[in-house]
Amino acid sequence: MLAAICLGTNDLIKARVFYDHLLATLGMVRLIENDIEIGYGVLDQDPSFWVLLPYNKKPANFGNGSQVMLRAQSPDIVNKFHSVALNAGGKDEGQPGPRDYADNYYGAYIRDLDGNKLHVFYLPRK
Repeated sequence: MLAAICLGTNDLIKARVFYDHLLATLGMVRLIENDIEIGYGVLDQDPSFWVLLPYNKKPANFGNGSQVMLRAQSPDIVNKFHSVALNAGGKDEGQPGPRDYADNYYGAYIRDLDGNKLHVFYLPRK
């Protein structure tokens, strides 16, 4: 069972500002913070999304083919997530819109300040 995801950053202060605004669009807040990591999640739950300075003190980098997928509660939230990311310095990797992955699938892609790829999507639950 997946418990959490961690993404490396090279600037924790800039990442904090970026992710504070971005993850708020999904109802997530900063729950834990120290000098090397920040944990985000839903109030009264354990953090499920972490941003951290690599423990080995080497530069953070992203993996080719890797992405973090985040579920939104509506297409409007997908649009907002994408817009907030771009306004906060993220890069567009795919404008919001329908995708042919499944019926009624709506998604967008961005890269964060360190190049990590995030995919936000809406898919009605069955």
